[in-house]
Amino acid sequence: MEHPEMSAQQRLMIALERAAGTMARLDQALSMHPLRSAFLYRFRLDAVRRQAMVDGQLIEPWHLAALLEGVRLRMDPWLSLAERGDIFDAARHALSMHQWIVEPDFDQEGEIQVAMKAIERDVERASPLLGAAHAAHAWLAGGGRRAPLRGALIRFWQQSGLLHLPVPITGPQALGGDLPFDRESWIPLLLHALANEAAAAQDLLRDLDRAWQVARASIGKRRKNSRAAKAIDILAATPIISAKSLADRLGMNVANAHALLGELLEAGLVVELTHRSKRRLFGLSGMGRMRDYVAPPRRPQPGRGRGRPRIEREMPEPAPPAGLPPAPSGGVLPRLAFDFSDLEEAMAAADAAIRETRISLDRIRQAGRPEADHQRLGVGETR
Repeated sequence: MEHPEMSAQQRLMIALERAAGTMARLDQALSMHPLRSAFLYRFRLDAVRRQAMVDGQLIEPWHLAALLEGVRLRMDPWLSLAERGDIFDAARHALSMHQWIVEPDFDQEGEIQVAMKAIERDVERASPLLGAAHAAHAWLAGGGRRAPLRGALIRFWQQSGLLHLPVPITGPQALGGDLPFDRESWIPLLLHALANEAAAAQDLLRDLDRAWQVARASIGKRRKNSRAAKAIDILAATPIISAKSLADRLGMNVANAHALLGELLEAGLVVELTHRSKRRLFGLSGMGRMRDYVAPPRRPQPGRGRGRPRIEREMPEPAPPAGLPPAPSGGVLPRLAFDFSDLEEAMAAADAAIRETRISLDRIRQAGRPEADHQRLGVGETR
């Protein structure tokens, strides 16, 4: 814990030592770990959430996971059109941020390369961590965008040997709130933010490892040729997988892979993520939250064939004039079916009805005028 009477140089050295130690421990933990791929998948989702938060966007990382797998987002029926638009905007923003750190396009790659050169210039005069922190401050102070800087930092950690995997550690915590941005105060804040993010990465790796071990222990005793344990290993290393992909990895047919996944589903070790009967995606139970953000596929109503609903050609009989019919028990009035095939005829009928209504209103308005009666009957004329 820093003492308030510490000098700026002491605070900087403490932050630098903490960041270097935490990132070194993370790199050691990830070295040859069997769950490296699953860790990167999950940590990228969390990194996008943290980055978006300081950019003023609240993003649910499981929405991003659903988009990455090409499935529709779940929308609660009571959401307004504006709220649905906000969810889609946030999801698109998250997808763009994910692209910056995983697979940038041509233009994004060019911006990242410019940011990389800026970091390399500062690192020549200092250690990798401290030089990258100085370069980040100079980049942002000069009006540089955050997204290319983040992509450059991720690459620089690998290039400098601090991390051997492209772990998206960018220290977004240092950009939130009303934090000071002068160089002397901000660089220790960035180093502590990097250390906090690396510590969170270690916690996630431990959680994934624990879930894997619990799933392996929960399988119980099985016959010698059972492939359940290997299936758990594959699901732990590959966060989301289809039955066909699992069958290919296990060297078995798809039907047997479906049967094996069914057993693991019943045991609660595996969850199905897509609400589908075909092209289903599975993951370990820790991925269960994604299912809450995936919309089920659109299915036809029972008894209906393919294509659009048939247009009813007969108009419903008009209700009797005496009183209104009782409302349905559900409280929702049925929607009438109209035939729009003869649109011109319908519009002509509507115009005629409007003219008749206008004439009737004119008659009612003039009924109260004595002179209107004289004009209608003729001056001096008797009934």
